[in-house]
Amino acid sequence: MSSQQPTDEPVYEDRVYRSTMGVVSGVLLLALTAWLCGDAVLRGSGNTPWIALAVALCAVPLIVAFTIRPAVFANDDRMRVRNPFRIIELPWAAVDAVRSGYSAEVLAEGSKYQLWSVPVSLRERKKANRQRLRHEGLRDREERSPGGKTPVPAEPMRASADRIVDELQRLAERGAERAGAQGSVRVQWSYEIIAPAVAGALLLIVLVALR
Repeated sequence: MSSQQPTDEPVYEDRVYRSTMGVVSGVLLLALTAWLCGDAVLRGSGNTPWIALAVALCAVPLIVAFTIRPAVFANDDRMRVRNPFRIIELPWAAVDAVRSGYSAEVLAEGSKYQLWSVPVSLRERKKANRQRLRHEGLRDREERSPGGKTPVPAEPMRASADRIVDELQRLAERGAERAGAQGSVRVQWSYEIIAPAVAGALLLIVLVALR
């Protein structure tokens, strides 16, 4: 008899991965939107206040969706990916690989899901690769010259996205056999983001058409 545990009651807050720059930029954009739209509502005439409200209704959910909202939550049993418009729950047994190329992504059950909260910086990766090459050169020089005093860093530098992806891959490999890590991928659309953005866009179209 299987001792599989329920898969809908995990604790996700063990590890949280999100973009600090994304959150900061989102807060700044929200402040700018509030200032511009608020000024238009207070000082505008005719349809201008309503247009400003429609813009805010459409823009605020989108700003939140693409900057503040994205996050990855991972524990020993599963990973939950919160992207702009979807939440993807992936038990480790269903994960085929976590990898980073031009973007960070997870492969599971024949599908690919991007990790929006783990942005890949090619510039940071190139810098890390140069540092690693220097590290390997220093290590080879030290091996050829016993007793040398060339300082060699204990650990070569890694780009933050690659480091996070490696950690998630290790979690997937370690947790795949756990009873609580069994199950299928579940995808849920985030209508609390989609609905107001669509409503704001439709209202804006109507107001602009009536001007």
